[in-house]
Amino acid sequence: MSTASTRLPEGRYGRSSDERADRKLKVVGTVLAVALLGLVGWFGYHYVAKSEISAEVISFEPGKRSVQVHLEVRKDAGAKGYCTVRSQAEDGSEVGRADFRFAGDGTRIDKVVTLRTTSPGTTAELLGCHTG
Repeated sequence: MSTASTRLPEGRYGRSSDERADRKLKVVGTVLAVALLGLVGWFGYHYVAKSEISAEVISFEPGKRSVQVHLEVRKDAGAKGYCTVRSQAEDGSEVGRADFRFAGDGTRIDKVVTLRTTSPGTTAELLGCHTG
């Protein structure tokens, strides 16, 4: 008896187990890819949606007991929030930190604020902005 006579005709008795496993892997891979894409989209939306206020330091002018900081704030119309600014001495120690509030209907605000310091500050650093 040869091996050719014991083989079953191809395609006559349904799919082989390898073909079924391949199909299951494709289905599982597609489902996982769609779920991952949805999760990335959800996180991206919430990251963008919560950042209603942002700012940058345009310039600053150090003094003996304060630092004048020119901030440019961008926010959603009607959003309220605050930005935290700090100043450091020449040796790197923090000499001043304050929160400055921004509200109103404008979407772009240019404002010069005064950050009081305990000793001469040499920097003005924006630490971040938050809604609320």
